[in-house]
Amino acid sequence: EVQLAESGGGLVQPGGSLTLSCAASGFAFSSYVMSWVRQGPGKALEWIASTDNDALGRAFIADSVKGRFTISRDNAKNTLYLYMDRLKTGDTAMYYCTKDLYTGPFKGWVRAYNYLGQGTQVTVSS
Repeated sequence: EVQLAESGGGLVQPGGSLTLSCAASGFAFSSYVMSWVRQGPGKALEWIASTDNDALGRAFIADSVKGRFTISRDNAKNTLYLYMDRLKTGDTAMYYCTKDLYTGPFKGWVRAYNYLGQGTQVTVSS
């Protein structure tokens, strides 16, 4: 059974940083593109970042967070990370770790082709 367990969310002040983790189990972690998406209050689901399933683990970052967020993966630990820096109030959202349903290189994030975890809440507020 595929399981994605996000952790690391919480309350942080604007300008602060936070690292989210996603512990994966039930599948061959290194074979799949893994991603982070978020959903802010009253907003649609927004793709944030993906890391490819190749040996390089290439990263793809949305323009809205480029330069502030970093995605990485540790295939030995079956864990996905999202480092978030210089957080803004607009970053407040539920953050979800996602697994592509199919193996293969990253070609863009599509909700219908991804399995989502339960999420972890990030609140940026003073």
